[in-house]
Amino acid sequence: MTVHIGAAPGQIAETVLLPGDPYRARWAAETFLQDVELVNEVRGMLGFTGTWKGNRVTIHGSGMGMPSLSIYANELIRDYGAKTLIRIGSCGGMQEKVKIRDVILAMSASSISTPSAGIFKELNFAPCADYGLLAAAHAAATAKGTPVHAGGIYSADVFYDERPDLNEQMTRHGILGVEMEAAELYNLAHRYGCRALAILTVSDHLQTGEALPSQDREKSFGDMVEIALEAAFA
Repeated sequence: MTVHIGAAPGQIAETVLLPGDPYRARWAAETFLQDVELVNEVRGMLGFTGTWKGNRVTIHGSGMGMPSLSIYANELIRDYGAKTLIRIGSCGGMQEKVKIRDVILAMSASSISTPSAGIFKELNFAPCADYGLLAAAHAAATAKGTPVHAGGIYSADVFYDERPDLNEQMTRHGILGVEMEAAELYNLAHRYGCRALAILTVSDHLQTGEALPSQDREKSFGDMVEIALEAAFA
């Protein structure tokens, strides 16, 4: 048990999927895992452990933004022995070739700042995904027929952004999408020698103004969970 996770020793699997929303964690666990057990509900941040094709998996909410994810990822890695952490969440598309419902695999994650900025000081550390997970996820998405893109993303500090100039430069430099967690997840994975990947569904688009209807989000999220599970145990 830690400050933020009430699981007993052994209740967290080495492979952890991290949706931001704890209720999505519940839905994913109940939909895709067998023998599901609730292992955490401290502060309403739900975590579940079960099996997928005989492999133990934990699906645990991470909250919104890098500071929240940093708390859960640190404790999952340091106190519970998590070795593979895959963020599954939504993002905003930034390139015309990226369409609503497409999946983005984040090869790298740019940011203005992260909770790790105090460690790196003047260094602009470039956190990136685990290549094995990335390749396996790409193969899984392709096999499913899911449109998939691999490349750089941007992890923002704020949801209500007021920097059109920055968005313009990111689009100019090929950034595929924007979200709020992956950069710090990748920092922690590098620090502790773990595998990490962010698999993101494009739910809205900064260029076109399109947005995925709420009734379609669950299906698109399900595709992402399946890709993550296939990649984790490829």
